[in-house]
Amino acid sequence: MSLKLVHVTSAYDFAASFSQEPAMTDSNDLAKLEADVLKAIDGAGDLAALEDVRVGAVGKKGSVSQQMARLGKMAPEERRAFGQSVNQVKVRVNEALDARKAKLEIAALEARLASETADITLPVRPGPIDEGRIHPVSQVTEELIEIFADLGFAVAEGPDIETDDYNFTKLNIPEEHPARQEHDTFYFNPGEDGSRMVLRTHTSPVQIRTMLASKPPIRIIAPGRVYRCDSDQTHTPMFHQIEALVIDEETHMGHLKWVLEEMCKAFFEVDEVKMRFRASYFPFTEPSAEIDIGADAIGKPGEWLEIGGCGMVHPNVLRNCGLDPEKYQGFAFGMGIDRMAMLKYGIPDLRAFFSADMRWLKHYGFSVLDKPTLSGGLSG
Repeated sequence: MSLKLVHVTSAYDFAASFSQEPAMTDSNDLAKLEADVLKAIDGAGDLAALEDVRVGAVGKKGSVSQQMARLGKMAPEERRAFGQSVNQVKVRVNEALDARKAKLEIAALEARLASETADITLPVRPGPIDEGRIHPVSQVTEELIEIFADLGFAVAEGPDIETDDYNFTKLNIPEEHPARQEHDTFYFNPGEDGSRMVLRTHTSPVQIRTMLASKPPIRIIAPGRVYRCDSDQTHTPMFHQIEALVIDEETHMGHLKWVLEEMCKAFFEVDEVKMRFRASYFPFTEPSAEIDIGADAIGKPGEWLEIGGCGMVHPNVLRNCGLDPEKYQGFAFGMGIDRMAMLKYGIPDLRAFFSADMRWLKHYGFSVLDKPTLSGGLSG
């Protein structure tokens, strides 16, 4: 008996091309079926055509699979030999399918790579990357982290909701201090034990957590959001602060002054910076000073803008954190990231930082690709 070769256009056509023939009776017919299937596999031009061949040959109703249905009509002595022959055909067909699929996948990948090539010398097309902007606060935070990392400081973080103990008591702030009053601090309702949680008024609790968790030498910065009941042109209820803490056996005000000067020169990208220290009082430092920067950058030549405070860590703070003030001493300082951004980039009003005005962000914002580095320039 002979089989006619039928042009295959689909899996169903492929299966039908054999079902229309007289029933096979010997191994020659099975060999002819295998040859036709292998030829169809070799002729499949893409993965979709190959899948049609696979379904038409070894699918549930495929031409090879249907041969197993003939076993029930055979004599016992023929059934075993015919079943083995059909299984061997099925194995060889599956191997041919896998080999052809691998080749077609490689060809498809090469065609895709050839069609999706891009000329990287072309200018960036307008789109989300081109239109998006990094907020000045985020950019300045990254700039300051880059500077302090170069000076050997690590970044430490803590929760925005703090205990009254970490936010005030361990920082040597007395009960009667104005900062602990409700007109200056956001308090949560008292707990069952009478303790109160607060929205942290500074990132100083991160310093407390660091001193409690690790031993000197300590060199960390603590950037983050802080909250106070205050709102005007240069104050907002929520703003951003960065603090630094150094604890070692030998530190003094000279080290503090040098770090601040180097930080300001690197941040403002100048050889000299206009900065002054004013004697002040903070419960957690002694001696203490205010840090002022010349306000020329925001159109106020001859005037000063306070950016933060500094001083030597108070002995009581060291004792509260389990450190011996006779052995260890250190310095700390903190400043407003928002105000640093105002000074460097000439932004006159702090309230606009939180206005969600896209026109303002497009004017003062930064490209998403403008990653600040000391080697390449912080501000690009």
